[in-house]
Amino acid sequence: MMLSPDQADTELSWTQSDPETVLGDMKVGCIMSDEPAEGGEAKAKSLSQPPLSREEKRRRRRATAKYRSAHATRERIRVEAFNVAFAELRKLLPTLPPDKKLSKIEILRLAICYISYLNHVLDV
Repeated sequence: MMLSPDQADTELSWTQSDPETVLGDMKVGCIMSDEPAEGGEAKAKSLSQPPLSREEKRRRRRATAKYRSAHATRERIRVEAFNVAFAELRKLLPTLPPDKKLSKIEILRLAICYISYLNHVLDV
């Protein structure tokens, strides 16, 4: 029911509608199944929502705190292993001074140059 701008809310009488009409106009989101579920409870089936897609299920699973915590732990382990590998590579490369701090890209570039140099030495 739409109100016109000049119609006051007090003019509406909520007691005019009978409960069956009001309930019939409302859309109920779920129905009860005739078959009892495990534990003697009835299953509720959603009528308004289609089944979730694989992607939506994945998103909901990833939104849980348990999943996020496990993912963060795996990521920390991966990054730590990555950093250890760079540290080991860094120990094999000659630099002056020997304890100079290098970025990851500098380590990779220096490794490429050093490998090229070693290939050149072997070829001569």
